[in-house]
Amino acid sequence: MGSVAVNSGLVVTLMVIHLLASMVVAEMKNLRSAVYALIVQSLTLCVVILLLGWGQGWMIAWFAWGLATKVILLPYLFLRAIKILPRQEAEPVVSSWVSFGIVVASVLVIYQILHTYLAALVPTVAAAAEPTRSSLAMAFTVFLLGIYVCIVRRDMVKVIIGVLLLENGAHLALISLVPSRPETGIIGIVTNVVLAAWLLLYFGVVTFRALGTTDTMKLSELKR
Repeated sequence: MGSVAVNSGLVVTLMVIHLLASMVVAEMKNLRSAVYALIVQSLTLCVVILLLGWGQGWMIAWFAWGLATKVILLPYLFLRAIKILPRQEAEPVVSSWVSFGIVVASVLVIYQILHTYLAALVPTVAAAAEPTRSSLAMAFTVFLLGIYVCIVRRDMVKVIIGVLLLENGAHLALISLVPSRPETGIIGIVTNVVLAAWLLLYFGVVTFRALGTTDTMKLSELKR
C-alpha cells in the first residue's frame, strides 16, 4: 500500500477527472464528443489501476489490457460506427436541461452520502480511509450514473456507452477495494466487456441500415 500513500493526491485528482468525464459522457448529445470524453474517462481509470497496483504483474497486465481495449480499440469501433450512424443521439426520455440538472444534483448528493456513510458499508478499516474512501464513493457514483444512462437514453450507441460507464465504475470499485491481490487484476481482465460492446455496436449498425433508426423506443414499437 506504499504506492497508494505516495500517490494519494494524484489518485484522488484522477478520480475527480474520471467522475467529471463520466458526467460529460452521460450528457453529451454529440456522440463523437461523448466518445472522446469516454476516452478521457477510461484513461484515468487505467492510470489509477497502474498507480494502485504499481509493481504487481497482474495489475500492470490489467492496465495494458484496459489501455488497449478501453482507450484504443473501443473508441475506434465507436468512431467507425458513428460514421454510419447519426452523430447526434436520439432524443432521450427527459429533456437535456432536465437531465443535466438530475445528473449534477444526483452526483453531488450520492457522492456526499456515500462518502459520509461508507465506513458502515466497507469490509475493512483501510477501505474507509483516504484515498480509498473517496475513490469508492466516486466508483459507486459512476456506476449509478451508468444505470441512469441506460434507463433514460434512447439511442443505442448511448445505451452501450452507459454499459461501459457501469463497467468502469465497477472496475474502479474493484481496484479501490483490493489493489494488492493478483486476483483483482485477473477479474478486471476477464470482466472486460469489449466483445459485448463490439457485438452491440455491430447490431446497432445493422439495425440502422435496415430500419433507419437508432432509437430503442421506436425499435420496441416494431414488435407491436
